[in-house]
Amino acid sequence: MTELVNITELLLSRIRDVRDYPEPGVVFKDITPLLADPAAFTALTGALAELTVRHGATKIVGLEARGFILGAPAAVQAGVGFIPVRKAGKLPGATLSQSYDLEYGSAEIEVHAEDLVAGDRVMVVDDVLATGGTAEASLQLIRRAGAEVAGVSVLMELGFLGGRARLEPALAGAPLEALLQI
Repeated sequence: MTELVNITELLLSRIRDVRDYPEPGVVFKDITPLLADPAAFTALTGALAELTVRHGATKIVGLEARGFILGAPAAVQAGVGFIPVRKAGKLPGATLSQSYDLEYGSAEIEVHAEDLVAGDRVMVVDDVLATGGTAEASLQLIRRAGAEVAGVSVLMELGFLGGRARLEPALAGAPLEALLQI
């Protein structure tokens, strides 16, 4: 328990609140101070790697863009492959895509068609779970590729935005792990 409290305190101490960004009334959670601190960044990626191993994942999918920053070193530490899930049009070659609804419109994410296959167990990694739209689309994409969802791991969950409730049906019993609850 003490170790969990210590990592929680360390991570929280390195996340900066930026008021009125990107628009008035929003408090942006800036993780760049955490990334700049080798001890905090190592603790974070180590915790994500441990969750990856605990849930039997064979690959990590990192969601654009901060999921790349967190997921790649976690994959190295866990000894698993790393797969970037990008916004549509950013990957060369054959891709699988998944559209999802936003509050005002829609968006689309993609993965290389050959990167996920039957037998893969995939942990989705991102910095924040907010409304859950991108994470939900990534789970659909992973399953369409024939892979299995091992879980979703995030640095922080913004509980007041309801992402967990939205994601619950798509998880289909897979775990959602948030290192911090905001």
